[in-house]
This record gives sequence, structure tokens and C-alpha cells, in this order.
Amino acid sequence: MAVLPSLQRALISVCFLACLVTPMPLPTDAPTCTPDESAHYSLTFTGKWTQDAFPKQYPIYRPPAQWSNLIGVSHSVDYHMWRRGDFASNGVREFTEKGEAWTLMKEVEAAGQRVQSVLGVFSTPAVTAGTGQASAEFEVFASTPYLSFMVRIVPSPDWFVGVDSLDLCEGGQWKENASLELFPYDAGTDSGFTFSSPNYETIPQDKVMQITSSSPNHPANSFFYPRLKHLPPIAKVTLTKIKKTNQIISLPAEPDLSNQLPTDNEIEEKHIKTPLDCEVSPWSPWGLCKGKCGDSGVKHRTRYVLMHSANHGTACPLLEEEKKCTPDNCL
Repeated sequence: MAVLPSLQRALISVCFLACLVTPMPLPTDAPTCTPDESAHYSLTFTGKWTQDAFPKQYPIYRPPAQWSNLIGVSHSVDYHMWRRGDFASNGVREFTEKGEAWTLMKEVEAAGQRVQSVLGVFSTPAVTAGTGQASAEFEVFASTPYLSFMVRIVPSPDWFVGVDSLDLCEGGQWKENASLELFPYDAGTDSGFTFSSPNYETIPQDKVMQITSSSPNHPANSFFYPRLKHLPPIAKVTLTKIKKTNQIISLPAEPDLSNQLPTDNEIEEKHIKTPLDCEVSPWSPWGLCKGKCGDSGVKHRTRYVLMHSANHGTACPLLEEEKKCTPDNCL
């Protein structure tokens, strides 16, 4: 019977210690990532592709600068639509090169059936200018809290912007909002250097890489700005957590003027002006020496402008040179 008081004392001690380490309760209004409760988000894609910010070879016609539909997926940690440093799938290839999403959607569907890793797919309308907005809504659960999407840069060989596996559940709570600046990527399937390059398949295929102001390190590249440390963002995405509604949101089948109107922030960001230096060709060979026999002659060489300067970039140098010479073929 002496055991009972000892057990009671032990239980009292455990209770006392437990009371000391009882965690503070979480705020009841915090949006937690629970298995049974989903979160709904509104996504807004904003194009920031202006001629001032990206003056080199800026597409003005056939076709002008614009954006494809955004293809987005909410998914678990074991799925990737695309990944920097990995090879692009056939679906990503077709989407980034041609804007065709059929194979990409089949890949998403297959992943969802195989490992139950994809919750849903959503899309926005295309944006028919370098600047403008398009929106959509999507849903996430605690088991599928990641967002991935792609938007093709039009025109381009295989360039796109996007996000790979953005986790919307942070610290056990759903993010209320998020905003990300977007920069161009190369899918590694086409070797074109410029926006309007003809189709030239990359063999063997390269891995997906981010395009920077110095990579690819080639003066013909449309994003090559050696004076810049970093490219300005070419687009951005804004995410806002919204309350669940039963209302069915119908997106327009074709883009209209409503998603081409810039926001106030976009109007301010249009003042970004990237300096573009003049680019000239190599000198031609020296021409014939012209002059009278017995006198000094003159010969010339020329070069031409490959790219005119813009936004206070370095002006073009002289395009013609001459130097004295002795006339040829004098008798």
C-alpha cells in the first residue's frame, strides 16, 4: 500500500512539469494548413515586357510582344512541372516552342493518376501585349500546397517565365499573399538566339536554365545586356488568399481590353529604361587605292550598324575610315 503515495507524488510532479511547458495557444483566426481544410487563392499575372526595359530586338510586329495562356498546377512535393537544371519534358517542349498545351496536360493527368500528386490544373487567358494582366483562381490542400506554372514568351524560340513549386503553407499557416518578380528561362530545346529565330532544334537537348544579362554570353542574344548586372523583371505574379465561394468564375475564352489595362504600379515601372549600346559590324576589307600615279592615293573601308543605341546607350562609332596609300597599277 506504500506504493500509492509514491505514484501519486510522481503524477503530481509530471502534471506540474507539463503545466510549465504548455505551449501558447495559436490565434484562433490564423489560417492553418489542416488536412481537411483547403485554401483558395487568386492569381494575377502581370506582363512588364516594355520596349524601354528591353529595347534590344523588341518585337513590334509579326507577332508583337505578348504572352501565352498561363498553365498552372497545384500539387504535392513529389511533382514538378519543370525544374531549373533538369531536362524539359516533351510537354514543356511543345508548350515553350509552340504554345501547345495538349501533351503537357496529358503529363499532368498521368502524374495525378500515378501518385495522386496533382490536385488541379488552371489557366488564364493570354495577354496580347508585352504589358497587361490576366487572372485565375485555384485551390490547395495541406497535402498539395505547392504552386507551379508556366507562361510562354511570344515570340521566342523556347523561352518562358514561371514558378516551380512555391509552397503556400509556411510555418503551418497559409500565406495570406505573395508577390514574385519573374525572369526569363530557356527550356533548352531550341538553339535560337533572338525572339524571331527560326526553329533550330538543340541536339543534344540542354537543361532548363535562367536567361541573364550575360548568359547566354553571345552578342546576338536578345537578352544580352553586358552593362547590366541583372535583367529587370519581365513579369510578375501576385497571389492573394480569398474566401471560398460557390460562385462559378468563368474566364473569357479570348483576351479582351479588360486584361490589357495596366495597374498603377505597372505605370510606374514602365519608366525603367535599359541602356542599349550601338552595335556595328566588323570592318570591310580596304578598298582599292584611288589617286593619280606619282601622287598619294586614298583607300576606304566601311562597316554598318547592327543595332542602334537606345535609352542613352553608347552612340555608334564612325562607319567609314580612309588612309593614304600608293596607287596601284601605275605605269
